[in-house]
Amino acid sequence: MANTATTNVLEQPASRTTAPRTAIAGIGGYAGGELARLLLHHPRFRETAPTFLGRAGESDTTVKLHLEDIHPQLAVAGNQTHEILPFTWERIVDAGTEVLFLATPHEQSREWVPEAIERGIKVIDLSGAWRLQHSSNRVVYKLTDANTEQAALLQSEAVYGCPELHRDKIRNARLVANPGCYATSIILALAPFIQAGLVDLDHGIICDAKSGVSGAGKAPTSKTHFMYAADNLSAYAVFGHRHTGELLEQLHITSDQIQFTPHLLPIPRGILSTIYVRLKNKIESATITEVLHDFYQHSPLVRLRSTPHLPEIQHVVRTNFCDLGFALAPDGKRLILVSCLDNLLKGASGQAVQNLNLMCGWKEEEGLL
Repeated sequence: MANTATTNVLEQPASRTTAPRTAIAGIGGYAGGELARLLLHHPRFRETAPTFLGRAGESDTTVKLHLEDIHPQLAVAGNQTHEILPFTWERIVDAGTEVLFLATPHEQSREWVPEAIERGIKVIDLSGAWRLQHSSNRVVYKLTDANTEQAALLQSEAVYGCPELHRDKIRNARLVANPGCYATSIILALAPFIQAGLVDLDHGIICDAKSGVSGAGKAPTSKTHFMYAADNLSAYAVFGHRHTGELLEQLHITSDQIQFTPHLLPIPRGILSTIYVRLKNKIESATITEVLHDFYQHSPLVRLRSTPHLPEIQHVVRTNFCDLGFALAPDGKRLILVSCLDNLLKGASGQAVQNLNLMCGWKEEEGLL
């Protein structure tokens, strides 16, 4: 069974011999810190470190802040070498920025992307501002646009940044909307079987997903502080999680064909999604394995676990892999899929760098293994 998502149907960009100038806005958060680490250690960027940007409106006369001040784990021999500069478009342009990473709130990304594109700067946005094509799905973010016509055009152009599904479009994109972490884990598990027409969608799919606390971002809340999260496991956003729209649009299913329930785990990072599927017809385990291998044979950052072994969070944390495994019931019709990834890497910053590699014509796994 061929994976149509990996067929080269668009002209690939020529492989760049020099790294593009990049900038990261939103460097203070968990995803921003991981993105900085990945680019600083990326072999193509040894001579061209990103421009690190703070919040818009900060004065140039404020006390200097360095990347190593807020992310001490990135310091080399105790040195503070990467200054965080106040965000201004003039600074971004003067630095020769070609690709802007936005690890910013959804509202900020929605505002900044049009100006970046107008200035000829490509954008990889880690927020949810541009992921959803249907307004009925996007309403969960409560976004507003200063220029609705311009935003609609950019929205139609935005490429959902899941390389395993859309690598050809990503290569030529001006605006890449990085997927959500939960959505990545669930879509990668289900896409091979839905595309192959094996799933009984009328029976319904159940996705039971659990994430570490970092998935909620760096700003503390009543649900993420230690006294709530420690020694606890809680469901939240039932029937209303903002990643649900991504599942519907990318898997081409309806809301009554899937139930996604997220849970908060008392661990720093990692996602485990257990997905319950009814198949249309009885299938052998070997066929399930074949479907997965065929679909992901050209996807270096998806690892397949051999039955009866199933993915575990400890096997993917601090890596850029998504691990997939399955168990098939004796009746050959009830299938359980297990998907694991690090929500800050394959679920966020690692996937953003994977998209950058594609846009530059490099191997998508470069700097991520």
